[in-house]
Amino acid sequence: MTEAPERRPLATRQARWAHQLAGWVASTGISPNTISLLSLVFAAGSGGALLWAPQFSPSQRGLLFFLAAAGIQLRLLCNLLDGMVAVECAQRSKTGELFNDLPDRLADSMILVSLGYAVGTLPHAVELGWLAGLLATMTAYIRLLGGTCGAGQSFMGPMAKQHRMALTTVALLGAAALSPWGLAENLLYGALVVLCVGTLLTVVRRTRRILKVLEEQ
Repeated sequence: MTEAPERRPLATRQARWAHQLAGWVASTGISPNTISLLSLVFAAGSGGALLWAPQFSPSQRGLLFFLAAAGIQLRLLCNLLDGMVAVECAQRSKTGELFNDLPDRLADSMILVSLGYAVGTLPHAVELGWLAGLLATMTAYIRLLGGTCGAGQSFMGPMAKQHRMALTTVALLGAAALSPWGLAENLLYGALVVLCVGTLLTVVRRTRRILKVLEEQ
């Protein structure tokens, strides 16, 4: 690649622990592309925990919700490290952008669609899960479209990837705590509604930004 791709602004990228961990991972010889694929493993684990949750009693679901939250955070850690190993540790490859972006789209859908099935007994929860996955993909598509059109890539929210995953993680941890009382599903359902509304707003905002930039040009 002749130019470095635009990167999502992350405060954690500047943290000392992140640099130390990226340096250690780079020293093991694990490639950035492998780290990107590993994020899919954790996303699949998170999605699997959510899909299995309805088969257990309310008190037992708490552990699965906690594991799903852990899977999301490990997926995000891989998302952080693949870019840092590639750029900061100078291991960028010609296929890096593909491996950096495509697994992210699959991981979003694995988690968000599964979240809908986890509370599938509630009204239209499954449909909301699929809608959340579709809208998450749309935010990335519009971001990349902005770069293609010459308007630059925008990572604005209110439900960019890090915001979606933060909300989902907090909701899952809350659900894990409330599960013995049978309140977990209502909390997750509410989070799913917020995800859909917020991600739709993100799609609109990013599209409007592209139109504004192109009109000014």
